[in-house]
Amino acid sequence: MWFDTASVCGSASVASGVKSGFLYIDGHVRVYHGQHQLPKAHVTRMRISLPATSDYWVNDTAGDPLLVVTADANAGLAKMLPGLLAQIRALVGQRRLTVVFDRGGYSPKLFQQILAANFDLLTYRKGRYPRIPLRRFQEQRTRCGGHAVRYVLADQEVRLLQGKLRLRQVPRRMPNGHQTPILTSRRDLPAAHVAYRMFDRWRQENFFKYLREEYALDALAEYAVVPDDADREVPNPAWAAADARLRQAYAVLNQLEAEYGLEAWTNLEHQRRTMRGFKTAHGKLGEKIWKAGQKIQQLEKRRAVIPKRVPVQTVVEEPVVKLAPERKHLTNLIKMVAYQSESDLLRLVAPNYCRADQEGRTLLQSALASAADLKVTKTELRVTLPAQSSPHRTRAIAGLCQELNQLPTTFPGSHLRLRYAIRERP
Repeated sequence: MWFDTASVCGSASVASGVKSGFLYIDGHVRVYHGQHQLPKAHVTRMRISLPATSDYWVNDTAGDPLLVVTADANAGLAKMLPGLLAQIRALVGQRRLTVVFDRGGYSPKLFQQILAANFDLLTYRKGRYPRIPLRRFQEQRTRCGGHAVRYVLADQEVRLLQGKLRLRQVPRRMPNGHQTPILTSRRDLPAAHVAYRMFDRWRQENFFKYLREEYALDALAEYAVVPDDADREVPNPAWAAADARLRQAYAVLNQLEAEYGLEAWTNLEHQRRTMRGFKTAHGKLGEKIWKAGQKIQQLEKRRAVIPKRVPVQTVVEEPVVKLAPERKHLTNLIKMVAYQSESDLLRLVAPNYCRADQEGRTLLQSALASAADLKVTKTELRVTLPAQSSPHRTRAIAGLCQELNQLPTTFPGSHLRLRYAIRERP
């Protein structure tokens, strides 16, 4: 089955993102299994660090992609956000939007930059924070996005950067007592809506999973590489090795001190009444502790003269390269347009299919993959689909065909207007 995406897609992602007022930003790691030496990144779904390339995606509340940027040397979200916001501003104009991201972008100084750029923020709080008393929490019920939601929430103001930055904190309390604090600059939203918008970030994770399985998002577009910045700084392996030796020395010292403390705790005072007698009785253990402390001092001095970060060209023996980005960007663009077109078709079929949220994309895939009959007249190209696997699916596609027939869509390169129909099951 074939559709003209120009009439269906247009600028759907930009329009829906501006209309909703919320944009979700998250990184996706594409693992690399080739022979070139690339920087490593932590792959959350595999719980391991592997050679990879990181892409940062911006999606609207429906999950449709707005733009994607490839990070240099797997830069973190906090480093990538200012550049992403500049590109978003160029796309959506001057309207004040809310950007939603996870703890990877947590930085109070970055929050100031986000607010100064005329954006609002919504994210999780990171690090240590005071626990909220139980009496501050209240159960809240509401409807968001067409769904009934229930949360146990508190609502308060917090100060960061020694009082220079004031934000709203909405902690959620789980049945097991765990508290998840949410930070936002939006004070106009009810607390339940703040929590719903934050937890709706998982829609983007579902988007990544769907594109990996159905659109081959992680497929290697080409094997070519291009030179990368050889002067960018990376962690120094020599410093890491010295730090590992120092941590090991501290572990030995802690064990010896624990043994010494245990001996002091179990000391019989009628045998050794004074501390001097105790030290004399455990002289060998005390000497080991003294030597362990001297070794730590030496290791700290050695580590202090080793730079913590060095240029990458001093670490790797091979030329510093990265995967050529042009072809991957082109394939990402094609996949974004295809996914947006699929999303628009899903919105058209939803009124005629009650399980559109659960099975809508599967229904569209079945219709798109079916073998249609084509008939050409002087003014039209008629596309007739076979009946679907069940009557209610056939009726849903029939409703979609009626919606598409109302669009003035012509077959590219001709004056033939596209007409869609579907056969009824006998």
